[in-house]
Amino acid sequence: MALNARLDHRNPLVFDTHELGRRPGAMQRLTRSIDAPGDLGIQGVIGVPEGAPVELELRLESVMEGVLVTGTARASAEGECVRCLEPLEQQLEADFQEMFSYPDADDRGRPKAEPADDAEEDEDRLFIEDGLFDLEPVLRDAVVLALPMQPVCQDDCPGLCSECGVRLADDPEHHHDAVDIRWAALQGLAGTTKDGEKDEMSGDGSAGAAEKQEK
Repeated sequence: MALNARLDHRNPLVFDTHELGRRPGAMQRLTRSIDAPGDLGIQGVIGVPEGAPVELELRLESVMEGVLVTGTARASAEGECVRCLEPLEQQLEADFQEMFSYPDADDRGRPKAEPADDAEEDEDRLFIEDGLFDLEPVLRDAVVLALPMQPVCQDDCPGLCSECGVRLADDPEHHHDAVDIRWAALQGLAGTTKDGEKDEMSGDGSAGAAEKQEK
């Protein structure tokens, strides 16, 4: 990722590395509770509601080329079961590790003689700016990877009835009498045949009575 605009130290997802002093081997541990930013998760599926608490545990390690950040984010995600469409809540724990590079150092930590001209090389890199780094893009990626693409309220959720939409977990005995469409036409034909036989029988009875009267 290319260099961002100047970072705001008041942003709860912006962290200060000045205490490390660019001393390789120096380490700092941090914990911080933040309010979740908007759209933190898989949009339309499951995610951490905006403003919900997110607990962060971080370890900052100074290396030659920058600061290696290792951490864990914990929060409660909300979504909808893909089988029965009921709301669900899931405890989330997302681990991550990312290198934030010094913009004036190459991959070996040596000062660059001139700023890099290769934009493609810097596109996927994250940088430290004025001793600060922004954790938000790393947090977003970690949360998306930790969340299920198809969340379910329980592993054996039976879902909804395909005919009437009732939630099957609420009515385990729910069923519909199945009618094989291959026999439906024959059943109709059988009904028509029986009606015809009744008409013929009625007709024969009338003819018999008439013959008796003539005799």
